[in-house]
Amino acid sequence: MGGYLDRGELHEAAGAIVRELGPQILGYLASVVRDEEPAREAFSRFCERLWIALPQFRRESSVRTWAYRLAWNTVMSFLREPFRKRARPLDDLPASREMAAVWSTHTRERVGQVDRLAAVRATLSPEDQTLLVLRYDRDLSWDEIAWILAAESGETVSSQALRKRFERLKQTLKQSLAAPAV
Repeated sequence: MGGYLDRGELHEAAGAIVRELGPQILGYLASVVRDEEPAREAFSRFCERLWIALPQFRRESSVRTWAYRLAWNTVMSFLREPFRKRARPLDDLPASREMAAVWSTHTRERVGQVDRLAAVRATLSPEDQTLLVLRYDRDLSWDEIAWILAAESGETVSSQALRKRFERLKQTLKQSLAAPAV
């Protein structure tokens, strides 16, 4: 990814980013949106925004962290829309083959994966879902997560506050999983 960016090869960089980070980003979007078809739409919008924003990437963070910030902004604006407009068809975007391959693989992997933890996680707010995915599933640092979450609201988010929220979230999940299944 970095080599393409260094050489100004944005089309190739976008394809590499989607290939390398796309499955993680799609999984994150699916966990926040909680429905496969809207997740696919959110992923399409993320890829479109990635292509548009890539020339302005200033390398103030890693590509991975920047991509998650872009995904966070995308999913929050997507969830706020009362009537969601469709993004451009995948075929119209650069790196469309990579996007289609990521979606196809994700769909196959998700079939039959619904379990109790997934059901409990599905009840979380988009913010808590994001915190859980970025810290636990993606192993991002607290500073990276704070930077990502501050992007959408414009407010400063402290690492310490995120740690406390994460601890409360873990307790809630443990209690929910310990309760008898209904």
